[in-house]
Amino acid sequence: MSNSSARRVAFDEDEFATAAPLTPDDLAIDVSRETVTALPRPAVPRVIVIANQKGGVGKTTTAVNIAAGLALGGLKVLVVDMDPQGNASTALGVEHQEGVRGTYEVVVDGEPVESVLQSCPDIPGLWVVPATIDLAGAEIGLVATVSRETRLRNALADFFTKYYVDYVLIDCPPSLGLLTLNALVAAREIMIPIQCEYYALEGVTQLMRTIDLVKGRLNDDLRLTTVLLTMFDARTNLSSQVADQVRQHFAAQTLPTAIPRSVRVAEAPSYGQTVLSYHLASAGAQAYLTAAREIAERGAHL
Repeated sequence: MSNSSARRVAFDEDEFATAAPLTPDDLAIDVSRETVTALPRPAVPRVIVIANQKGGVGKTTTAVNIAAGLALGGLKVLVVDMDPQGNASTALGVEHQEGVRGTYEVVVDGEPVESVLQSCPDIPGLWVVPATIDLAGAEIGLVATVSRETRLRNALADFFTKYYVDYVLIDCPPSLGLLTLNALVAAREIMIPIQCEYYALEGVTQLMRTIDLVKGRLNDDLRLTTVLLTMFDARTNLSSQVADQVRQHFAAQTLPTAIPRSVRVAEAPSYGQTVLSYHLASAGAQAYLTAAREIAERGAHL
């Protein structure tokens, strides 16, 4: 058996069949009670798409670490990797080599979500629909498909009739093609990571136009609820200026916590881990834990 095969944890239907939350005592990871506290459960499952067509903003890093933070807080979390690069799948330690069934089979072939799920080996309560290189051909495969924009939404709706999760986080490619469109149509909320660097708002304007188009034609429920500042460097005036600019544009949506630049955050994916399982004591991990708590607490009032 290969190392990757050994790391895979089988999908257990019973874990989804109950709405009972996990507690810190259930976590098979060395985390203190003082560090990980129970998070409030949303009244209904929250489906959040993490999108930004500008690359290099920490989108996938945000998706996997927020997911990990929510799961460590006792919530049941499903990550749907919609990026053919499969970086979210890598960071969550699940198999996604060519031939592994995942997002492509769900979106293009119509297979049920539960048939392709994998459990994150490091964080109980966190499951993944992996992305393989096959997903790169999904744009072509969907062109002639009926209701091509709603394939993921329909798959998740069917999943929710049988299983329970608190959060679904959808990681998108840095583009506005059919894969991202499927994610926007499937979600009720959008989270935009914005890096604290020059041209931080570049691309966000076009993304907001796309959101407006989706709202008007395909998904009236979609709304921007969360903006997360990433790659914040307190030593530079530029980071502070960009943070102030973003908070002015998105006053209600921007989380109080900004994610700092962190070597540990950058290193973690190379070990097939999130930074929360790789180095929980690091500044980046603690920032993501705090951001996850802020998201969960906001969700309790939505």
